[in-house]
Amino acid sequence: MSESEKSPAPASLRVTGNDTTEAGLRNALLKAGALQNAILTSANFSIIATDETGIIQLFNVGAERMLGFRADEVVNRTSPSDMHDPEEVRARALALSVELDTLITPGFEALAFKASRGIEDIYELTYICKDGSSFPAIVSITALRDDYGDLIGYLLIGTDNSVRKRVELQLNDAVAAAEKANRAKTDFISSMSHELRTPLNAILGFAQLVETGTPAPTPTQQRSIDQILKAGWYLLELINEILDLALIESGKLTLSNESVSLTEVLLECRAMVESQAQQRGIGMVFATLGVPRFVKADRTRLKQVLINLLFNAIKYNQPGGHVTVECTLNSPRFIRVSVRDTGPGLTPVQVAQLFQPFNRLGQESGSEEGTGIGLVVTQRLVKLMGGEIGVQSTPGVGSVFWVDMQLTDTPKLAQPDANTHDAPPPDAHAGTPVHTLLYIEDNPANLELVEQIVARRTDMRLLGAADASLGIEFARVYQPEVILMDINLPGISGIEALKILRADPTTAHIPIVALSANAVPRDIQKGLDAGFFNYITKPIKVNQLMAALDAALEFSKTARGPTAQKEPA
Repeated sequence: MSESEKSPAPASLRVTGNDTTEAGLRNALLKAGALQNAILTSANFSIIATDETGIIQLFNVGAERMLGFRADEVVNRTSPSDMHDPEEVRARALALSVELDTLITPGFEALAFKASRGIEDIYELTYICKDGSSFPAIVSITALRDDYGDLIGYLLIGTDNSVRKRVELQLNDAVAAAEKANRAKTDFISSMSHELRTPLNAILGFAQLVETGTPAPTPTQQRSIDQILKAGWYLLELINEILDLALIESGKLTLSNESVSLTEVLLECRAMVESQAQQRGIGMVFATLGVPRFVKADRTRLKQVLINLLFNAIKYNQPGGHVTVECTLNSPRFIRVSVRDTGPGLTPVQVAQLFQPFNRLGQESGSEEGTGIGLVVTQRLVKLMGGEIGVQSTPGVGSVFWVDMQLTDTPKLAQPDANTHDAPPPDAHAGTPVHTLLYIEDNPANLELVEQIVARRTDMRLLGAADASLGIEFARVYQPEVILMDINLPGISGIEALKILRADPTTAHIPIVALSANAVPRDIQKGLDAGFFNYITKPIKVNQLMAALDAALEFSKTARGPTAQKEPA
């Protein structure tokens, strides 16, 4: 038997199929040689082979191009670790020592340790070129062994990672810039909301005082007051919509998804919109649910969504038309609430543009007020609650806006919302102690407004302070039972003043109610977390303010004890 018959041909010379002729073997050899030559001469990646001690034995064309060394300058002379950033090599040695619980020395061992144990290893380190320049590289290192399994060297295949790193850096910069822009936009919206709410507080506050004052307004005056209040509350609604949109887009709107009774929410929505429908001669038909249904939603935001759809159905309806609300099981997991109107309907082009911000579909010159962002906010709120919203419309027939909400289990205790329309508190009876309130506010109009509101209560008197420093001194001297505090005060802010009053044993027990135009949810939560007893946003709703004061007074009475209740001198 010849030598060629005793041992198989090397892998590079083996052929597939039935071509075992000398010509076939020669062609396979040529093909394998061409492949090996193409790999070794490739300029797209570096190939470095070392002996078992880490001294370079092979340095291909790609390595020469990337690192600037000629092969004869490094073969049998240096180690690949000498071409890496030494600080990164030391850091890798330290990290491996901790990971593997063994001492790894900086140098080639730090590069080859895992590969020498048969562990696949790909690392990212910086290559240092002959001219001193550097570039990030991804290197794969593999141990080379002979037929007996003995280690004879290492193979390092590297690629230039500069482009990926550059793109990654650009992407990170872009993300950071976008986040910065979002923060700036949110801060701007928050600031503008505050600046708009402050004068609006005076407009709506004094209008409410005139409306409920003595003597009662004449019919002509009442019509004027009605217009002021209508325009003022509408302006507040627009401010809130813009604020909601900004918070949603910045990802800072927080929802409290819970089990909500759909029947209760629909009843509350009906109560809020029926009077407007009657004024416009629009009939309302609300379907009743045969079985109580509960959906996963934020109760307040779900009401906001449905009320917006109902108001639109009333506002854009035909004279003498009607609005129908239907509830149908869309699937075992979802229920659909549909709001159907008999309005002029929408064309397919208008439907396609419906949920675009500030797009009023050509109604800009119409008689109905609006900004075109209500439906945008509605759509995004629905999605945040895990639902879907859509519309079907036929020109000349009407439109159906529907919302699909996820069904959920019946809660153990399903409580309806508390009635927010509290009646004004009655005047105090004769002999009732007079409670001292302190209002720290730098805006004279706001201070005068609260003074006039409090003046209607014979059991209260108000002290005013134009800045926090004076307010803190008043609190220490007069010991008011409740403090009303603006947030944006000159010098010491309301938050800082709160901390000072809380740290002083003589004032720590006094409940402090924030009264601020900072109406962004994160600002409200920040104030409550800081320790405010309550947080009232401007423009002031008189009944809401009085209810907050009564609650704070009750708390103050408990905190002081019955012996502390006395009429101030």
